[in-house]
Amino acid sequence: MSDSKATPLSRARGKKYAEKAALVEQRAYPIEEAAELLTKVSTSTFDATVEAHIRIAADTTQADQLVRTTVSLPHGSGKSVRIAAFVPDDLIEEAKKAGADRAGSEELIKEVESGKIDFSVAVAVPEVMKNLGKIAKTLGQKGLMPNPKAGTVTQDIKKTIAELKKGRIECKMDKQGIIHVPFGKVSFGSSKLAENLKMLLDAIKEAKPSGIKGAYIVSVTVCPTMGPGIKLEF
Repeated sequence: MSDSKATPLSRARGKKYAEKAALVEQRAYPIEEAAELLTKVSTSTFDATVEAHIRIAADTTQADQLVRTTVSLPHGSGKSVRIAAFVPDDLIEEAKKAGADRAGSEELIKEVESGKIDFSVAVAVPEVMKNLGKIAKTLGQKGLMPNPKAGTVTQDIKKTIAELKKGRIECKMDKQGIIHVPFGKVSFGSSKLAENLKMLLDAIKEAKPSGIKGAYIVSVTVCPTMGPGIKLEF
C-alpha cells in the first residue's frame, strides 16, 4: 500500500511507520489474528515489548470501581525483573534462593534512604511493613511500595518471588480508567503472544469490581512499543 493511503499521523511518523500502519485494517481483530499481526508491525530494530491498553467503563473517583489485579503470564513478560525482598534476617537466605536480587531489612532500608534503588519490584513480609514507613514515600513515588492488593506483601515470600521471576505482573487502571500492561515481546511469536493475551484478559474480566454495573471493558488495543495499534474484537 502506498504512503498516500496511510493516515496523516502515520505519515508524520515516517515512511517505515506508514508501511506498518498500512498492514492494519480499520476493524477489530480476533486475538489470534491480532497476535499474528503484532509480529509484523514493529518499527524498531530491537526486540520490542508488546503492550495491551484496556479501557474500563469506570468512574475512577469511586473506590469500588477501581481495577487492580495480578496475572501470571504462561510465557512470562519477557521483561527482566530485579526483586528486593524486605524480610527479617532469618528469611534472607530463603529469599535469595528463591530469586531475590536483594534481601534484608534495616540495611536494605538504609540503602533506599541513601538513594540507592537498584530493583524494579519490592516484596515484603507483613511483619516488616511497619519498618518501611521511613521509605514509604520514596518507594511510593516510584511505584515500588509493597502492597497486599498487588500481591507483594505476603507470608509466602518464596512463592511470590518465584512467580514474579517467571512473569507475574500487576494490572491497574490509570486516572483515565485505562490499564496499560506489557504482555510479551515480538520475538515470542504469535502463538505465545495469543496465550499470554488470553490469560491477561481473563484476569481482567475476573477482577471486575462490584461497583461497575453493566458494560465493563470498553475497548482493547494492542501494539508493539514502536508500532501502530491493533483493535481487538471484544
